[in-house]
Amino acid sequence: MKPSRRVLLGMSGGTDSSVAALLLQDAGYEVTGVTFRFYETDGSTEYLDDARELCSRLGIEHIVSDQRELFKATIIDYFIREYMDGHTPVPCTLCNNYLKWPLLRRLADERGIYHIATGHYVQKEFIDNHWHITTGADPDKDQSFFLWGLPQDILERMLLPMGALTKQRVREIAQQRGFMKAAQKKDSLGVCFCPMDYRTFLSDNVPSEAIQRGEFVDENGEFIAWHEGYPFYTIGQRRGLGIDLNKATFVKKIIPAENRVVLGDLKSLERTEFRLKDWNITNPAQLLDRDDVIVKIRYRKQVNRCRVTLLPDNTLQVALFEPLTAVAAGQAAAFYRDNTILGGGIIVG
Repeated sequence: MKPSRRVLLGMSGGTDSSVAALLLQDAGYEVTGVTFRFYETDGSTEYLDDARELCSRLGIEHIVSDQRELFKATIIDYFIREYMDGHTPVPCTLCNNYLKWPLLRRLADERGIYHIATGHYVQKEFIDNHWHITTGADPDKDQSFFLWGLPQDILERMLLPMGALTKQRVREIAQQRGFMKAAQKKDSLGVCFCPMDYRTFLSDNVPSEAIQRGEFVDENGEFIAWHEGYPFYTIGQRRGLGIDLNKATFVKKIIPAENRVVLGDLKSLERTEFRLKDWNITNPAQLLDRDDVIVKIRYRKQVNRCRVTLLPDNTLQVALFEPLTAVAAGQAAAFYRDNTILGGGIIVG
Protein backbone atom coordinates (compact mmCIF):
# COMPACT_ATOMS: atom_id res chain seq x y z
CA MET A 1 0.00 0.00 0.00
CA LYS A 2 1.33 3.41 -0.99
CA PRO A 3 1.37 6.39 1.39
CA SER A 4 -1.65 8.67 1.09
CA ARG A 5 -3.41 11.50 2.93
CA ARG A 6 -5.79 9.11 4.69
CA VAL A 7 -5.28 8.17 8.33
CA LEU A 8 -7.05 5.89 10.80
CA LEU A 9 -6.96 7.46 14.26
CA GLY A 10 -7.54 5.54 17.47
CA MET A 11 -9.95 7.67 19.52
CA SER A 12 -10.69 7.00 23.18
CA GLY A 13 -12.90 10.04 23.64
CA GLY A 14 -10.22 11.68 25.80
CA THR A 15 -8.30 14.92 25.47
CA ASP A 16 -5.27 13.60 23.58
CA SER A 17 -6.96 11.65 20.80
CA SER A 18 -9.53 14.45 20.37
CA VAL A 19 -6.82 17.05 19.79
CA ALA A 20 -4.95 14.57 17.59
CA ALA A 21 -8.03 14.49 15.32
CA LEU A 22 -8.05 18.29 15.13
CA LEU A 23 -4.35 18.50 14.29
CA LEU A 24 -4.45 15.77 11.66
CA GLN A 25 -7.40 17.40 9.98
CA ASP A 26 -5.62 20.78 10.09
CA ALA A 27 -2.63 19.13 8.40
CA GLY A 28 -4.80 18.08 5.47
CA TYR A 29 -5.40 14.43 6.30
CA GLU A 30 -8.67 12.65 5.66
CA VAL A 31 -9.27 11.26 9.14
CA THR A 32 -11.32 8.22 10.10
CA GLY A 33 -11.77 7.72 13.82
CA VAL A 34 -12.02 4.30 15.44
CA THR A 35 -12.90 3.67 19.06
CA PHE A 36 -12.02 0.26 20.45
CA ARG A 37 -14.28 -1.27 23.05
CA PHE A 38 -11.72 -2.96 25.28
CA TYR A 39 -13.14 -2.67 28.78
CA GLU A 40 -15.98 -0.66 30.25
CA THR A 41 -16.00 0.19 33.94
CA ASP A 42 -19.48 -0.33 35.36
CA GLY A 43 -20.79 -0.66 31.81
CA SER A 44 -20.23 3.04 31.04
CA THR A 45 -20.04 3.91 27.34
CA GLU A 46 -19.73 7.68 27.74
CA TYR A 47 -16.34 7.53 26.00
CA LEU A 48 -18.05 6.19 22.86
CA ASP A 49 -20.51 9.08 22.87
CA ASP A 50 -17.69 11.60 23.37
CA ALA A 51 -15.65 10.23 20.46
CA ARG A 52 -18.72 10.01 18.22
CA GLU A 53 -19.77 13.58 19.03
CA LEU A 54 -16.32 15.00 18.30
CA CYS A 55 -16.14 13.16 14.98
CA SER A 56 -19.57 14.47 14.08
CA ARG A 57 -18.53 18.07 14.80
CA LEU A 58 -15.42 17.65 12.62
CA GLY A 59 -17.21 15.82 9.83
CA ILE A 60 -15.07 12.73 10.43
CA GLU A 61 -16.27 9.19 9.87
CA HIS A 62 -16.39 7.29 13.18
CA ILE A 63 -16.41 3.53 13.62
CA VAL A 64 -16.59 1.34 16.72
CA SER A 65 -14.63 -1.90 16.99
CA ASP A 66 -15.74 -4.25 19.78
CA GLN A 67 -12.61 -6.06 20.98
CA ARG A 68 -13.72 -6.90 24.53
CA GLU A 69 -13.31 -10.66 24.14
CA LEU A 70 -9.85 -10.29 22.60
CA PHE A 71 -8.85 -7.79 25.29
CA LYS A 72 -9.93 -10.20 28.03
CA ALA A 73 -8.04 -13.11 26.48
CA THR A 74 -4.91 -11.10 25.65
CA ILE A 75 -4.61 -8.62 28.52
CA ILE A 76 -6.91 -9.34 31.46
CA ASP A 77 -6.29 -13.10 31.60
CA TYR A 78 -2.56 -12.47 31.22
CA PHE A 79 -2.68 -9.87 34.03
CA ILE A 80 -4.31 -12.35 36.42
CA ARG A 81 -2.04 -15.21 35.37
CA GLU A 82 1.12 -13.19 35.97
CA TYR A 83 0.15 -12.22 39.50
CA MET A 84 -0.80 -15.82 40.25
CA ASP A 85 2.66 -16.85 39.01
CA GLY A 86 4.31 -14.36 41.38
CA HIS A 87 5.30 -12.01 38.56
CA THR A 88 4.79 -8.29 37.97
CA PRO A 89 2.68 -7.81 34.81
CA VAL A 90 2.93 -4.92 32.35
CA PRO A 91 -0.53 -4.81 30.73
CA CYS A 92 -0.15 -1.36 29.14
CA THR A 93 3.05 -2.44 27.37
CA LEU A 94 1.45 -5.60 26.01
CA CYS A 95 -1.73 -3.78 25.01
CA ASN A 96 0.14 -1.17 22.98
CA ASN A 97 2.59 -3.53 21.29
CA TYR A 98 0.45 -6.60 20.69
CA LEU A 99 -3.13 -5.33 20.60
CA LYS A 100 -3.86 -1.63 20.03
CA TRP A 101 -1.38 -0.79 17.26
CA PRO A 102 -1.71 -4.14 15.44
CA LEU A 103 -5.51 -3.72 15.49
CA LEU A 104 -5.17 -0.24 14.03
CA ARG A 105 -2.98 -1.63 11.25
CA ARG A 106 -5.42 -4.45 10.50
CA LEU A 107 -8.46 -2.16 10.34
CA ALA A 108 -6.53 0.34 8.23
CA ASP A 109 -5.56 -2.43 5.81
CA GLU A 110 -9.18 -3.52 5.53
CA ARG A 111 -10.18 0.03 4.59
CA GLY A 112 -7.25 0.77 2.30
CA ILE A 113 -5.89 3.45 4.66
CA TYR A 114 -2.12 3.82 4.83
CA HIS A 115 -1.47 5.93 7.95
CA ILE A 116 -2.38 5.00 11.53
CA ALA A 117 -2.31 7.37 14.48
CA THR A 118 -3.09 7.80 18.18
CA GLY A 119 -2.73 10.48 20.84
CA HIS A 120 0.49 9.03 22.23
CA TYR A 121 3.11 11.50 23.49
CA VAL A 122 5.98 10.10 21.42
CA GLN A 123 7.81 10.96 18.21
CA LYS A 124 9.66 8.90 15.62
CA GLU A 125 12.87 9.23 13.64
CA PHE A 126 14.47 7.39 10.72
CA ILE A 127 17.99 6.34 11.77
CA ASP A 128 20.30 4.04 9.76
CA ASN A 129 17.44 2.80 7.59
CA HIS A 130 15.24 1.95 10.58
CA TRP A 131 12.30 3.76 12.12
CA HIS A 132 12.66 4.37 15.85
CA ILE A 133 10.29 5.66 18.51
CA THR A 134 11.76 8.73 20.22
CA THR A 135 10.65 10.49 23.37
CA GLY A 136 7.86 13.04 23.45
CA ALA A 137 8.58 16.72 24.06
CA ASP A 138 6.71 16.66 27.39
CA PRO A 139 8.87 14.64 29.81
CA ASP A 140 5.95 14.23 32.21
CA LYS A 141 3.78 12.62 29.53
CA ASP A 142 6.35 10.78 27.40
CA GLN A 143 5.06 7.27 26.61
CA SER A 144 8.03 5.86 24.68
CA PHE A 145 8.69 3.28 27.42
CA PHE A 146 5.53 1.40 26.38
CA LEU A 147 6.26 1.17 22.64
CA TRP A 148 9.52 -0.79 22.35
CA GLY A 149 7.83 -3.79 20.71
CA LEU A 150 6.43 -2.25 17.55
CA PRO A 151 7.70 -3.65 14.21
CA GLN A 152 8.89 -1.57 11.26
CA ASP A 153 5.72 -2.09 9.23
CA ILE A 154 3.77 -0.30 11.94
CA LEU A 155 6.38 2.34 12.79
CA GLU A 156 6.68 3.53 9.20
CA ARG A 157 2.92 4.12 8.95
CA MET A 158 2.52 5.93 12.28
CA LEU A 159 1.53 9.58 12.56
CA LEU A 160 2.17 11.07 15.99
CA PRO A 161 0.68 14.57 16.18
CA MET A 162 1.06 14.90 19.96
CA GLY A 163 4.76 14.13 20.15
CA ALA A 164 6.01 17.72 19.92
CA LEU A 165 3.42 19.13 22.33
CA THR A 166 3.06 19.45 26.09
CA LYS A 167 -0.11 18.36 27.83
CA GLN A 168 -0.79 21.97 28.82
CA ARG A 169 -0.61 23.06 25.19
CA VAL A 170 -2.93 20.22 24.16
CA ARG A 171 -5.57 21.38 26.64
CA GLU A 172 -5.18 24.94 25.38
CA ILE A 173 -5.78 23.82 21.80
CA ALA A 174 -8.95 21.96 22.77
CA GLN A 175 -10.21 24.99 24.66
CA GLN A 176 -9.36 27.44 21.87
CA ARG A 177 -11.23 25.29 19.35
CA GLY A 178 -14.33 25.14 21.55
CA PHE A 179 -14.05 21.52 22.68
CA MET A 180 -14.47 22.33 26.35
CA LYS A 181 -15.31 18.83 27.58
CA ALA A 182 -12.22 17.41 25.95
CA ALA A 183 -10.09 20.24 27.34
CA GLN A 184 -11.21 19.54 30.90
CA LYS A 185 -11.10 15.74 30.94
CA LYS A 186 -8.94 14.19 33.63
CA ASP A 187 -5.95 12.07 32.66
CA SER A 188 -6.44 8.34 33.01
CA LEU A 189 -4.48 6.79 35.86
CA GLY A 190 -3.14 3.28 36.24
CA VAL A 191 -4.44 0.20 34.44
CA CYS A 192 -7.73 0.88 32.64
CA PHE A 193 -9.56 -2.17 34.03
CA CYS A 194 -8.38 -1.71 37.63
CA PRO A 195 -7.08 1.85 37.90
CA MET A 196 -6.51 1.93 41.66
CA ASP A 197 -6.66 -1.44 43.42
CA TYR A 198 -5.43 -4.61 41.74
CA ARG A 199 -5.96 -6.64 44.93
CA THR A 200 -9.71 -6.14 44.76
CA PHE A 201 -9.65 -6.97 41.05
CA LEU A 202 -7.81 -10.23 41.71
CA SER A 203 -10.14 -11.14 44.57
CA ASP A 204 -13.13 -10.61 42.28
CA ASN A 205 -11.69 -12.61 39.40
CA VAL A 206 -9.96 -15.68 40.85
CA PRO A 207 -11.37 -18.48 43.03
CA SER A 208 -11.29 -17.58 46.73
CA GLU A 209 -9.22 -20.66 47.55
CA ALA A 210 -6.44 -19.46 45.21
CA ILE A 211 -5.53 -16.56 47.51
CA GLN A 212 -4.91 -17.69 51.06
CA ARG A 213 -3.04 -16.44 54.09
CA GLY A 214 0.62 -17.42 54.07
CA GLU A 215 4.00 -16.72 55.62
CA PHE A 216 6.31 -13.75 55.41
CA VAL A 217 9.80 -15.19 55.97
CA ASP A 218 13.29 -13.74 56.12
CA GLU A 219 16.13 -14.68 53.78
CA ASN A 220 16.91 -17.69 55.97
CA GLY A 221 13.34 -18.96 55.78
CA GLU A 222 12.46 -17.96 59.34
CA PHE A 223 8.85 -16.96 59.99
CA ILE A 224 8.22 -13.21 60.42
CA ALA A 225 4.46 -12.70 60.15
CA TRP A 226 1.36 -13.70 58.19
CA HIS A 227 0.50 -12.20 54.81
CA GLU A 228 -2.86 -12.01 53.01
CA GLY A 229 -1.88 -14.09 49.98
CA TYR A 230 1.25 -14.02 47.80
CA PRO A 231 -0.48 -12.56 44.67
CA PHE A 232 -1.06 -9.36 46.65
CA TYR A 233 2.66 -8.53 46.68
CA THR A 234 5.31 -7.58 44.14
CA ILE A 235 9.10 -7.58 44.17
CA GLY A 236 10.44 -4.39 45.73
CA GLN A 237 7.21 -3.57 47.56
CA ARG A 238 7.60 -1.78 50.89
CA ARG A 239 4.25 -0.19 51.63
CA GLY A 240 1.15 -2.18 52.37
CA LEU A 241 2.89 -5.17 53.93
CA GLY A 242 0.88 -4.77 57.12
CA ILE A 243 3.86 -5.33 59.41
CA ASP A 244 6.22 -3.09 61.34
CA LEU A 245 9.76 -4.37 61.87
CA ASN A 246 11.22 -0.98 62.89
CA LYS A 247 13.35 -1.02 59.74
CA ALA A 248 12.86 -0.63 56.02
CA THR A 249 11.73 -4.02 54.70
CA PHE A 250 11.00 -4.99 51.11
CA VAL A 251 9.60 -7.97 49.21
CA LYS A 252 12.64 -9.82 47.86
CA LYS A 253 11.15 -13.02 46.47
CA ILE A 254 7.74 -14.62 45.93
CA ILE A 255 7.33 -18.41 46.09
CA PRO A 256 3.85 -19.29 44.76
CA ALA A 257 4.17 -23.06 45.30
CA GLU A 258 4.71 -22.48 49.02
CA ASN A 259 2.55 -19.36 49.37
CA ARG A 260 5.59 -17.66 50.88
CA VAL A 261 6.88 -14.11 50.52
CA VAL A 262 10.55 -13.52 51.35
CA LEU A 263 11.46 -10.14 52.87
CA GLY A 264 14.82 -8.39 52.97
CA ASP A 265 16.52 -5.03 53.14
CA LEU A 266 17.02 -2.81 50.09
CA LYS A 267 20.60 -3.96 49.58
CA SER A 268 19.46 -7.55 49.19
CA LEU A 269 17.31 -6.55 46.21
CA GLU A 270 20.23 -5.27 44.14
CA ARG A 271 20.90 -6.96 40.81
CA THR A 272 23.79 -6.54 38.40
CA GLU A 273 22.28 -8.55 35.55
CA PHE A 274 19.05 -10.08 34.29
CA ARG A 275 17.66 -11.74 31.17
CA LEU A 276 14.83 -10.85 28.79
CA LYS A 277 12.40 -12.93 26.77
CA ASP A 278 9.87 -11.85 24.12
CA TRP A 279 12.26 -9.09 23.11
CA ASN A 280 12.25 -6.75 20.14
CA ILE A 281 15.30 -4.95 18.75
CA THR A 282 14.79 -2.19 16.20
CA ASN A 283 18.37 -2.36 14.84
CA PRO A 284 20.76 -4.92 16.41
CA ALA A 285 23.82 -2.90 15.38
CA GLN A 286 22.59 -0.03 17.55
CA LEU A 287 22.02 -2.15 20.67
CA LEU A 288 23.94 -5.40 21.00
CA ASP A 289 27.41 -5.52 22.59
CA ARG A 290 27.66 -1.77 23.09
CA ASP A 291 28.52 0.22 26.21
CA ASP A 292 26.44 3.33 25.55
CA VAL A 293 22.96 1.86 26.09
CA ILE A 294 20.55 2.95 28.81
CA VAL A 295 17.98 0.56 30.30
CA LYS A 296 14.80 1.49 32.13
CA ILE A 297 12.75 -1.10 34.00
CA ARG A 298 10.08 1.26 35.26
CA TYR A 299 8.25 4.14 33.68
CA ARG A 300 10.25 7.30 34.60
CA LYS A 301 12.37 5.42 37.16
CA GLN A 302 15.70 3.62 37.57
CA VAL A 303 17.83 4.55 34.57
CA ASN A 304 21.11 2.66 34.21
CA ARG A 305 23.82 2.01 31.65
CA CYS A 306 24.12 -1.56 30.49
CA ARG A 307 25.55 -3.96 27.94
CA VAL A 308 23.15 -6.25 26.06
CA THR A 309 24.18 -9.64 24.69
CA LEU A 310 22.18 -12.22 22.74
CA LEU A 311 22.52 -15.65 24.39
CA PRO A 312 22.36 -19.07 22.68
CA ASP A 313 18.90 -19.73 24.21
CA ASN A 314 17.61 -16.61 22.37
CA THR A 315 17.23 -14.53 25.51
CA LEU A 316 18.96 -11.21 26.01
CA GLN A 317 21.44 -10.84 28.86
CA VAL A 318 21.51 -7.37 30.36
CA ALA A 319 24.71 -6.61 32.31
CA LEU A 320 24.32 -3.48 34.43
CA PHE A 321 27.08 -0.97 35.03
CA GLU A 322 25.58 -0.19 38.45
CA PRO A 323 23.19 -2.30 40.54
CA LEU A 324 19.43 -1.88 40.20
CA THR A 325 16.91 -2.81 42.87
CA ALA A 326 13.55 -4.55 42.57
CA VAL A 327 14.13 -6.21 39.20
CA ALA A 328 11.09 -8.49 38.90
CA ALA A 329 10.11 -11.27 36.53
CA GLY A 330 7.34 -10.08 34.23
CA GLN A 331 8.40 -6.45 34.16
CA ALA A 332 9.35 -4.73 30.94
CA ALA A 333 12.80 -3.32 30.20
CA ALA A 334 13.25 -0.66 27.54
CA PHE A 335 16.56 0.32 25.95
CA TYR A 336 17.48 3.87 24.99
CA ARG A 337 20.30 5.89 23.55
CA ASP A 338 19.66 9.52 24.36
CA ASN A 339 15.98 9.99 23.43
CA THR A 340 15.73 7.02 21.06
CA ILE A 341 14.12 3.65 21.80
CA LEU A 342 16.37 0.79 20.69
CA GLY A 343 14.19 -2.12 21.80
CA GLY A 344 13.05 -3.95 24.89
CA GLY A 345 11.70 -7.16 26.34
CA ILE A 346 10.14 -8.92 29.32
CA ILE A 347 12.30 -9.78 32.33
CA VAL A 348 12.66 -13.52 32.91
CA GLY A 349 14.15 -13.34 36.37
